[in-house]
Amino acid sequence: MREITLRQIEVIRAVMLRGTISGAADHLGVSAPGISRLIKHTEDSLGIRLFERRAGLFVPSVEAGTVFDQIREVYKGVENLQSALESLQKGEDVHLAFASAPSIAQFVATRAIRTMRGRYPDLYVDLNILKIEETVDYLLLERGEFVIMSSPVNNAGIANEQIAEGRVVVILPEGHPLSERDEISVHDLVNEPLIGIDPSDPYGKIVAQPFEDAGLKAKHAMRGRFAQTLVSFVRHGLGVALIDEFSVAEVYMPGLVRKPLKEPAVVKTYAVTKKGRVLSSFAEQTIRQIRKELSLSGSNWAEHTDGT
Repeated sequence: MREITLRQIEVIRAVMLRGTISGAADHLGVSAPGISRLIKHTEDSLGIRLFERRAGLFVPSVEAGTVFDQIREVYKGVENLQSALESLQKGEDVHLAFASAPSIAQFVATRAIRTMRGRYPDLYVDLNILKIEETVDYLLLERGEFVIMSSPVNNAGIANEQIAEGRVVVILPEGHPLSERDEISVHDLVNEPLIGIDPSDPYGKIVAQPFEDAGLKAKHAMRGRFAQTLVSFVRHGLGVALIDEFSVAEVYMPGLVRKPLKEPAVVKTYAVTKKGRVLSSFAEQTIRQIRKELSLSGSNWAEHTDGT
């Protein structure tokens, strides 16, 4: 039995809709003789009459009724597919869940989400804030697709991909005597009220490392659990701190002065995922956008180290 092609189905439907050869030709943007030939060829090859000719109109034949019913269903399915594609393009009914360390979440991840929502205005985003010890359960139980962390996660079921490297910087309250310097050494900070994070915490160890490398002991006057707590303490004049540049990546931060640290020290950022899990295209795009925002944050920060 001869099979019918998608082009033949398209032409048959056009004749059904318009009722004439010329109308079908206009609908498809082709010549009328070509439509007429294709209808005749289809009827001849199938051995059935698809249309009855009545006073210049093409009326679906009674015997081909089931064929036309199926053509309607085919196009209904195509319309539903198109609707689904349009919804996907806007992010409708899509749930993007991921998590981040606090240092990335406040500015960098938020800017990445803003870009994603600009592309997909109906995209639903669920952003969790996690410490590193919470990451394994979050990923292995598939509560979200990925986590952005400042330390790799050591677990056989977890994959770590480094996506950025940033500097450790000094933050001071506005008006602090050291804020006039172009750069600040850890030796300048040893007698200052130092605000930090417990060095047993992976992030706390990173920001304390410059003191250790210089043979100094970081004596904390105050501690917080998250990088943003340190920012708040410093902003309110309670002391000074070392912090990763991504935690202070906003262009304007009133009450806070950011200065380069003389001693070289870096913090690395990782996209952490469950091994073997295939990420959605939305998750992959978000990781790429976070990587881009991380790369931009350093240059933005460098342009605004004049007491802001």
